[in-house]
Amino acid sequence: MRGEIGIDDAERLLRAFQILELDNIARIDVKRELRSSIPEVVYARGKRKEHLVEIARRVVEEKGYVIVTKCNKEQLALLKKEFLEGSFQLKTIEETGTIYVKKPSYESAKTGGKVGILTAGTADIPVAEEVRLIAECMGCDVYVAYDVGVAGIHRVFKPLADMV
Repeated sequence: MRGEIGIDDAERLLRAFQILELDNIARIDVKRELRSSIPEVVYARGKRKEHLVEIARRVVEEKGYVIVTKCNKEQLALLKKEFLEGSFQLKTIEETGTIYVKKPSYESAKTGGKVGILTAGTADIPVAEEVRLIAECMGCDVYVAYDVGVAGIHRVFKPLADMV
C-alpha cells in the first residue's frame, strides 16, 4: 500500500481524535488515552463551580472516570457532594486538591507498567500520592517508600531492593 488505509482503519483513527465540546466551556480530549496512554486530567484552578461540575460529570459519563487536580477546598467539597450523591467511588487527596471519581463498573486496564515512588521526607507524601493515583489510573503497579531521607545513601538501599 502507498499510504492508503481502509475505511475501518480511517474511522478508528478519526475516533482517536474525538473532542467532547461543552458549549463554550471546555473542549475535552476524551480519547487521549488511546493515543498516548496518558489520561485526560481536569485542571480545576480558576474554573467556575458550575463549569467544573459539568466538565467532571461529562467526562465520567464518557470515560467512566475523571481525575480533577488543583481544586481549592470549596471545589473539592462541591465535587465530593456532587458525586457522593450518586453511586460513584471517590478517592481524594486533600493536600493537593486532587479527586478521582469513577463509576463502580469502571476498571483501568493493567498495562504491565511498574512505577517506583520514593520521597525524601514526609512533606513530599501528598504529591507522591497524587503521582501514585495517576500511575494507577494508567494501569501501572505502583511501589512506594516514603521518608527515605537524603542524609545518607544507605537509607535508599532497602526501599530500592523492595521495589525490584
